[in-house]
Amino acid sequence: MEKVDVWGGVECTIRRIGDGYSDQLVSSGHRTRPEDLDLIAELGIRKLRYPILWEQVAPESLDSPDWTWTDERMARLRELGIDPIVTLLHHGSGPRYTALHQKNFVPGLARFARMVAERYPWVKHYTPVNEPLTTARFSGLYGIWYPHALDDTTFVRIQLNHIKGTCAAMRAIREVTPDALLVQTEDLGKTHCTPQLTGQAEFENNRRWLTFDLLCGKLDAQHPLWGYLRENGASEAELLQLVKRPCPPDILGINHYVTSERFLDENLQHFAGHHLCRSAERVDYVDVEAVRVRLVQTAGLHDLLLEAWDRYHLPIAVTEVHLNCTREEQMRWVHYAWEAANQLRAEGVDMRAITIWSLLGAYDWNTLLTQDGAFYESGVFDLRGGKPRKTALFNMVKSLATEGHYHHPLLQTKGWWERDDRFRYHHHCPTSTTS
Repeated sequence: MEKVDVWGGVECTIRRIGDGYSDQLVSSGHRTRPEDLDLIAELGIRKLRYPILWEQVAPESLDSPDWTWTDERMARLRELGIDPIVTLLHHGSGPRYTALHQKNFVPGLARFARMVAERYPWVKHYTPVNEPLTTARFSGLYGIWYPHALDDTTFVRIQLNHIKGTCAAMRAIREVTPDALLVQTEDLGKTHCTPQLTGQAEFENNRRWLTFDLLCGKLDAQHPLWGYLRENGASEAELLQLVKRPCPPDILGINHYVTSERFLDENLQHFAGHHLCRSAERVDYVDVEAVRVRLVQTAGLHDLLLEAWDRYHLPIAVTEVHLNCTREEQMRWVHYAWEAANQLRAEGVDMRAITIWSLLGAYDWNTLLTQDGAFYESGVFDLRGGKPRKTALFNMVKSLATEGHYHHPLLQTKGWWERDDRFRYHHHCPTSTTS
């Protein structure tokens, strides 16, 4: 049986906070280093998540795009034999003449998508909007990114714009490139809880599927989130239109981080300093990473991917594999994802690939991009010396990509997320998990 493939990715977020933008490719220097692509090609990777971002190409108007940078990069990727999985919006709000909650967002994204397809008709893989649900939560519910809203109505409108924009973008792309494929990325976590917060956890565990359910036409009047969406501004007509005219992903792109699984607990005395949330039952609680709580049995990547397969029966790729930690633990995290993906493939799941994310590292994700230029975490390459330097991950990823295996003594030790010394919260109480 063939092993799963290995893809790569370049962290490329352009995020807006207030009137200011930050650009990961400016922070990393990749904007001015085309030779980075040659280094990436040495890994033997044949697919690369790569940006052609709306904010970069057409910051002032779709009538005056600047293709200089993307022309150079797309041409070089083609020469290197690397198939780009093109992202059009990556945690962004779009240029200043639109925003995620505005009416001109959907037609604007569709028009930009068509322009990209017409310029690069050989590109076959697209992610019009990276992690729609995550971006909608951070921008519409939590107030972190533009437009900094803190309400369900704005969240719902942003999410629906994301989904309708993705559908419209893929229709426009396929009018130019009929065999173009939608690789839809989304963070897939799971919420665990104490018994008192079962209702809140159930809501969040239904919500985690929202991107894929909407795209697959599954969100009808029988769906558990139908009432929530209708109460917060979604019209019956627009929801049913997505049911009648779905745009299912060709590949489910599952992004999973060590902090993706969450734990909700109203026993606040154990979590000093944590931000408090309020449940629908008006109970204050904290939302912490489940991996740090002794009383929680996390699902883990294998079981989360299996849940996605059982729900949709669509091809799956893990589209972000990255850990901010030591080299040894970064290697163990890649190994953890690789083993899970290949086990699922052996079990009959259509697992396509794992994606080594942040090949060039990433900036400021420890503060969710709210402090520009304060923090760097390395990836397969380390940029702290001013130019990319190969790390210990390089040989591992190259071996997996070209030979389908990699052996190293340190991989015989479990990663910290599977060891008992990971626990930060040791209190005991009955728990409940919903899915």
